Amino acid sequence: MGAEPSYGPDFGLLQKQDPEIAQILIDELDRVRSGIQLIASENFTSPAVLAALGSTLTNKYAEGYPGRRYYGGCEVVDRAERLAVDRAKRLFRAEHANVQPHSGASANLAAYAALLQPGDTMLAMALPHGGHLTHGSKVNFSGRWFDVVSYGVRRDTELIDYDEVRDLALRHQPKLIVCGATAYPRLIDFTAFRGIADEVGAWLLADVAHPIGLMAGGAIPSAVPYADVVTMTTHKALRGPRGGAILCTEELAKKIDRAVFPFIQGGPLMHVVAAKAVAFGEAMRPEFADYARRVIVNARALTDALAVDGMRAVSGGTDTHLSLIDLSALGVSGAEAERRCAAAGITLNRNVIPYDAEPATITSGIRVGTSCVTTQGMGPQELEEVGTLVSRVVRDPACAQEVRERVSALLAIHQPYLSEY
Repeated sequence: MGAEPSYGPDFGLLQKQDPEIAQILIDELDRVRSGIQLIASENFTSPAVLAALGSTLTNKYAEGYPGRRYYGGCEVVDRAERLAVDRAKRLFRAEHANVQPHSGASANLAAYAALLQPGDTMLAMALPHGGHLTHGSKVNFSGRWFDVVSYGVRRDTELIDYDEVRDLALRHQPKLIVCGATAYPRLIDFTAFRGIADEVGAWLLADVAHPIGLMAGGAIPSAVPYADVVTMTTHKALRGPRGGAILCTEELAKKIDRAVFPFIQGGPLMHVVAAKAVAFGEAMRPEFADYARRVIVNARALTDALAVDGMRAVSGGTDTHLSLIDLSALGVSGAEAERRCAAAGITLNRNVIPYDAEPATITSGIRVGTSCVTTQGMGPQELEEVGTLVSRVVRDPACAQEVRERVSALLAIHQPYLSEY
């Protein structure tokens, strides 16, 4: 299969001291190297990001902010956080950045804490139409602590109905409007949302956890010039470590910082902060802009290939790194399609589609993304074949072994974490 895999720094030591965990690391790398990864919320970090994550910065407790810590000995980790903040501000042309949130959900919690009081009204995208748990789901803190009004997509176009958003905003006078989604394949009109927020005197929060990497690479318009607050993750299309971050106007900087610490978090994970700095630095390079562009080209190639075989793309296509596929015409549930693909070495996830008749545990659709396969060097030709393979095994589970063999042939050329990767 070519070069030997790279298991990370000091792996030999781990094998000696804890062979059980070492074996789990080996098994996970073998899993991703033996299958095609189409999970839209995943990516492969660079070895440099992994090196920062496995560094001695994990040992340092650093409550507070650079120059204002509650512990001594933070002069070195202060440099890491200052670098991460400076790079985030330059990369996204933001007035202020907070790089401490542990996740996208933590970033949203902090943003809400900075802008709202319990019981306040917020307007956000409904989860079944592509929104996120933290946008007002009743099982989430957002749906329990705030009065959430939800907007969705039109039945006929499956696109956000901006007239509905405006009508709901005028009727309910929300204090905060949230735009952004986890399963919406089209560009979001931040100008329209800004106009609606201004009309009703609301803050505008853009949750761009999914497309932030595409924005960093200039492949799609950025939310930063339009939103008061931008929340994001660093581990999806941005290709960094698992974590979150917040960008905001200078006007809101102190509120955001106080909401992250001390309101919702204690000490930041300094090894993760350093890894975020590495990822931001990588995203400033010209080759990352090319990567972001290729992610979208590949997503369209995959979506078109699936559509040829009768797997309908919700909204008719994609403008981003992901596509939402309606399987209703095939008579196969999303859950069953996920299982059939897994048997053939293709990892993706079931996903509800707008106005889905099936529950979230079953679904009528699947979600596919191209961040991982693009990182591996695949192009439109390979993604067209991947689409054909997905369609074949979803339609006929008996061909799983045949599809798996073709998957292996593709991965013999395109694998993550080779020693020279």
